[in-house]
Amino acid sequence: MRVYVPLTLSGLAEAYPKGDLGPAPLVAYAVTPALREWYVSDDIEELEYAALNRAALASLRLLAADPAARGLRVVVAVDVPDRAAASDPDRGLDREAIGEVRIDGTVTLADAAAVHVDADDAEGDVRAAARALAAADGGDGDAQFVVDGAEDHELLWFATQEIPNLVNRED
Repeated sequence: MRVYVPLTLSGLAEAYPKGDLGPAPLVAYAVTPALREWYVSDDIEELEYAALNRAALASLRLLAADPAARGLRVVVAVDVPDRAAASDPDRGLDREAIGEVRIDGTVTLADAAAVHVDADDAEGDVRAAARALAAADGGDGDAQFVVDGAEDHELLWFATQEIPNLVNRED
């Protein structure tokens, strides 16, 4: 199963030398039954793109919680055994939890398929979105417009061999 793990550049820089993405349980996003119902598509590529975008929003939440982090969203795409990722059936209808899974085991960077990161020119919009996120969650339409502005930026695809170059972008 392909899962999408939200991080920040500083989180990726911390994970890189250790070789794993953090202690269990790890929150990630995947094509779950709730995501299939929410997105209403049978195209697996579209569904995986939706899961990636859910992880990008979670990365934005990490940035909102850490204003010192560089304002770029980071998502690591990882292949894990199907049984390793579980969604919480009690949160299936919670809009914030759509596509969310928990992984109880160790997720290594060796299992990563790719890393997705914002381009440098997205940083201003991403930072503004991180600042506006709480207000958007509270129903502020203007703040939601700012958050949506970050979503207008496509995450770039990087091979895992490029992680050393990516973590150097943290500076």
